Amino acid sequence: MGNINKKNSNQDDANVLLPIDTPFKFPSPLPTWPSGEGFASGIIDLGGLQVSQISSFTKVWASQEGGPDNLGATFFEPSNLPNDFFMLGSYSQPNNLPLFGWLLIGKDSSGDALKLPNDYTLVWSSENLKIKQDGVCYIWLPIPPEGYKSVGHVVTTSPQKPSLDKIRCVRADLTDASETDDWIWGNDVLNVYSSRPKDRGIKGLGVSTGAFMALNNGAAADSLACLKNVVENFSSMPNLNQIQALFQAYSPLYYFHPDEEYYPSSVTWFFQNGVLLYTKGQESSPVLVQPDGSNLPRDGSNDGAYWLDLPTDDSAKNRVKNGDFHAATSYLHIKPMFGATHTDIALWLFYPFNGPARAKIEFITIPLGKIGQHVGDWEHITLRISNFNGELQSVYFSQHSGGNWVSAPQLEFENGNKPVAYSSLHGHACYSKTGQNMQGNGNIGIRNDTAKGQVMDTGANYTVVAGDYLKIVEPVWLNYAREWGPKISYDIANELKKIERFLPGKLKRAIEKLVKSLPNEVLGEEGPTGPKFKDMWNGDERG
Repeated sequence: MGNINKKNSNQDDANVLLPIDTPFKFPSPLPTWPSGEGFASGIIDLGGLQVSQISSFTKVWASQEGGPDNLGATFFEPSNLPNDFFMLGSYSQPNNLPLFGWLLIGKDSSGDALKLPNDYTLVWSSENLKIKQDGVCYIWLPIPPEGYKSVGHVVTTSPQKPSLDKIRCVRADLTDASETDDWIWGNDVLNVYSSRPKDRGIKGLGVSTGAFMALNNGAAADSLACLKNVVENFSSMPNLNQIQALFQAYSPLYYFHPDEEYYPSSVTWFFQNGVLLYTKGQESSPVLVQPDGSNLPRDGSNDGAYWLDLPTDDSAKNRVKNGDFHAATSYLHIKPMFGATHTDIALWLFYPFNGPARAKIEFITIPLGKIGQHVGDWEHITLRISNFNGELQSVYFSQHSGGNWVSAPQLEFENGNKPVAYSSLHGHACYSKTGQNMQGNGNIGIRNDTAKGQVMDTGANYTVVAGDYLKIVEPVWLNYAREWGPKISYDIANELKKIERFLPGKLKRAIEKLVKSLPNEVLGEEGPTGPKFKDMWNGDERG
């Protein structure tokens, strides 16, 4: 993704090959998606403004210092625009990754959606910057006519203002508020970020433009807007056949640690193996949950009135704790994002049991007893896909109370274009790489070990459980609002005493401080609520 035409280059650095000089390519060609109304058609109508996603760029300027890994950043403008489409902004990316970016370009289909800027304001110049750079950079902010907004910058290597015909401003009602996202590059005066809509989620109409946002001396980030899908049209979203094709192409390969004891299962298997529904005030008479969950309460909130627990028989309890790898099912939630210009496929896995945590204190690894254990464990990763062409852009890996997005060039792929995910030992947090994945500070923290053991092809056994625009009939259990495990209070002080008796004084204090800092998801023996009652169900992912 991303083709470069070089407009400027520095001969002194001509032989230095940076990761960005090689455009990213997926391991396998993208398939031809099944036909549908508007998905992967290349153009989306936002309501009088047609937009297309373009990855053909002309390089304008680059620095060879600063930014991630101190490798600098490169700035681009779109090239090879189709007839009647206009530039709306410029793209920038750190040099430490292969080129993988896009910009939206616009076509006025209503007669007044786009207008030329009135003038330009110089945001910043690299004229006095003493770093390795390709000439001098000038970043300009278009000054829009009244009733219009700018959604991107223009970058030049000349102090003369760009031509007014270089870029277009967008009618204000077709725009929404934007904010900074990932840091791209910067110095004491200027910082450059990718941008995203402020209002994100399945109801959010803001559309990401792919353009960078430049902040001079910490200036407010509201000088640029994003676009907005004013028609609230879902015709660009994939239909069920297209979703199946997308998931077959991109279904993650999920690796479990070789020492893992607690595997996922299907929800049906969990219910079929003696799981009990408890009612507050009637704890002595729990009832078996039906295999389809039809006797679960479907109204109310997480009020503590009901909860699930494992069978009382020890052998049955241990069997359920271990899960059933072969019955494990991927549960998919299909979400429109960025004004239905992207599709998020949230993949949820259910684990009957979350195992105990382990801490690393300097060079010592210490089991934490009961700390971290709980019945029921919902974990997820999310695939973000462009509705312009069906291309996988990034994957979100959830980790306890947070997580992070990883762009396609940073992913590991196997079996074609299937991203690889790793489930941490016992805790089942999701990561993109193997390792200890420490949660804490320095050499003190909770270990989230990942390694290649058994692998689950999540595309082999999956079901679409939700997607409002698809009119999916949701399974009964999805609307169970209470906890999937009991809340058990144990004496943390006693657990710490069991651990600390083997430790010198300095390490005792360190582990006490660590345990007190842990989020509830790690600390307490308390079952989680189901996927539908988490913030990211209707919103964007955290991170």
